[in-house]
Order: sequence, then structure tokens, then C-alpha cells
Amino acid sequence: MNVLVILAIIAVMVALRFLKPTIVVWAIAWWFAVFAMANYGIDPPVPTSVTNMFMAIVTIALLAYVTAAEGRMREAGESLVAFFTSKKYFIPLVIMLVAVPLLVAFNVYSSMTTQPAPPAAGRTIHPPPPATVSFKGRTVDLNNDVNPYRHLEDDDSEAFAQHVDNGRRVYYENCVYCHGDNMAGDGHFAHGFNPIPANFQDPTTIAMLQEGYLFWRIAKGGPGLPVESTPWASAMPAWELFLSEEEIWDVILFLYDFTDQRPRAREVHE
Repeated sequence: MNVLVILAIIAVMVALRFLKPTIVVWAIAWWFAVFAMANYGIDPPVPTSVTNMFMAIVTIALLAYVTAAEGRMREAGESLVAFFTSKKYFIPLVIMLVAVPLLVAFNVYSSMTTQPAPPAAGRTIHPPPPATVSFKGRTVDLNNDVNPYRHLEDDDSEAFAQHVDNGRRVYYENCVYCHGDNMAGDGHFAHGFNPIPANFQDPTTIAMLQEGYLFWRIAKGGPGLPVESTPWASAMPAWELFLSEEEIWDVILFLYDFTDQRPRAREVHE
């Protein structure tokens, strides 16, 4: 979160509270506050398509709030009539009638004349991982460490099933919205991202990777991508901020179990 943006939004809304604006001004202020939060208060930024969808929902919610009570609806109607008919609002009305078409025209012109930027570097779909990563104060050796619960598949099938079930819970609580019910990268928000979420059913994804690689990508998310992954701005969260190490290893077990795939075997050099 961008703390300065959040504080500025709170300050403006508190100031408006003391000014006691009309219900129309209050609804407009809330709309712009939510818009500012979605565009400038969240890091990494929310994709434009998701923001547009969310703002449409906010618009409907605010309209429903204003029109749900007879008193609020009457106040809103009187405020709008006064704004369009009262002489004291003549200058703001003229400014609005001129500014809105100009802003729309500028937005259209900007979107039509923006030139695509060349990539900053060649992009690798599966960039090489670092040798080690730090996870909550502990160093994980991606080259040599293995999933600490993978051995249970042969040693204790009941315990292994419990870890897979926990991974199922983690996936459907956190990952399904982007990667989809069937892990095909087609979740509700999938097409709002560039690149779209990984399709784990594709044999060129997790079947080609070791489990340590998945741990790195899940733990560090989009902010942890190296330069080889530019110019894409992955929206993958850094799940180390929300999940424990066991939960990440468990969800990796579930990914392979659900897709009936096996992790890439470790290469042994003699």
C-alpha cells in the first residue's frame, strides 16, 4: 500500500465530513476516493480492466445508496436541479461542461497515439531462479533443498494426504481467483493480467520445474521476478507475506497432485 496516498484520501474525506457537503458531492467524493485508492494506493498496481470492473460496481453501489432512501433521493434531486439552474453555480457548470468533453477527448487521443515501448530486455518464460532466497529470516537453498513433505508420499501416505488437503485449502482460498477451478489459468480475474496466470495443466509449466522453483515463484511473486522477465508486470502477490512455509510447500504438493504431474527430477552430476 502507498501510505501517503492512503493518508491523503483519509484527510480529504475527513475534511469533507466537517464541511457537510450534499449527498451528491459526498457520493462523488467517495467515487474518486475509491478510484484513487485502486490506481495509486495499491502496489503492485491493479490492472486497468480489473479497476474498470470494480469502479462500475462502486458506481452502481453509490447510486443504490443515494436512491434507496426517499430523503437522500430528494436531497440529490434538489442538489442537481440547483446546480443546473441556479446562477451561483453558472461558472462551475460551464467549467464542467467544457472540462468533461476535453478530458474524454484527451483520454481517447492519448490511448490512440501511445507508441508501444520495446522490451527492456529479452524475456524468458521460466527465468533462472537465484541459488538461495530468504523466507521470513531463513535461507532456502533452491538448488539443494527439496519439498520437506514430498517423502511422505512413500513413507506415510496418510500424512501426505493431509498435506495435500491443506494445499487444496490454500489454493481455493487464495489462488483459484486467477489460476481457475481447473488450474488452467482461466480464473475470474485471469484476463485482466498481462501476462495471464500460468496454466498448470500445460505440460510446459510445472512438469518442467523443480518444486524449489515453484516455492521461489510463489513466495516472491511478481515483485521477485528478475530482469529476464521484463517488460511484463506480473500481478502475482508475494505470498510469503500471507502464507507460512508449510502452506506454500503444501499447495505445491496439491498443484502436482491435482494436475497428475510430477516435478522435474533433480539432475545429478558425477
